[in-house]
Amino acid sequence: MFSANILHYQQIVHRVSFLALSQEFLQLGAAPISPDDPLPSVDDLADQIIEVLNYFGLGAVMCMGVTAGAYILTLFAMKYRQRVLGLILVSPLCKAPSWTEWLYNKVMSNMLYFYGMCGLVKEFLLQRYFSKDVRGSAEVPESDIAQACRGLLDERQGINVLRFLQAITRRPDITSGLKKLRCRTLVFVGDNSPFHSEALHMITKLDRRYSALVEVQACGSMVTEEQPHAMLIPMEYFFMGYGLYRPCQLSDSPRSPLSPSCISPELLSPESMGLKLKPIKTRVSHEV
Repeated sequence: MFSANILHYQQIVHRVSFLALSQEFLQLGAAPISPDDPLPSVDDLADQIIEVLNYFGLGAVMCMGVTAGAYILTLFAMKYRQRVLGLILVSPLCKAPSWTEWLYNKVMSNMLYFYGMCGLVKEFLLQRYFSKDVRGSAEVPESDIAQACRGLLDERQGINVLRFLQAITRRPDITSGLKKLRCRTLVFVGDNSPFHSEALHMITKLDRRYSALVEVQACGSMVTEEQPHAMLIPMEYFFMGYGLYRPCQLSDSPRSPLSPSCISPELLSPESMGLKLKPIKTRVSHEV
């Protein structure tokens, strides 16, 4: 199974150049933000992307983001349509924060301000990122993924995370602009993600001709970390529409996530990820 996954990833990677973007103040080793610095808006964060693309001399690009990053990339695609070929969004946001999210963010903001990146803040963030199985419990040990995430959070400046959280909490609803997007959009969401309903709302507002939805069972928001194999075939067919990927023989192993029996036949149809994407509801079983 893993050799098949590696083969498919290699075929994609060899045809695509990647540029990883993250806010400077959220990078490892970043200095604490001065309290005197103005709070960036989500528009400011989106505008920073165009500065990076211009610096590297890049034209139209394919964008991939998770949760808040997916929101910022969607906003970027709305503002700079000619610079975006396609969007791959994982557990995306598109509406203003709900009262529940606002309350969670307010509690985390206060704790970050007074205590920094403390244990409770990390627990709140892990609940947003991962399913319960990955986070562990009294009976089930915490997974390596969750432990690694805790370590990465420890290395972030609490004040910097606070400023980013404040910017995302103040985000406006961008639902009305989704219909105007003309780039192809592939949306992934875990059915245990706290943003599951928001992803479903978003796919109904996107142009049906250019968008597709993949729901992943037994998974939280970070599909990229929990079940990356569930993203393989949808992304392969998505890239085929751009001529970036040439399919190879799929594995027939019943245990392989690449087996056609694990994927909805609708997703495997040539038109589903071709010139005109249609909205689909594909569930990839956790037990493969």
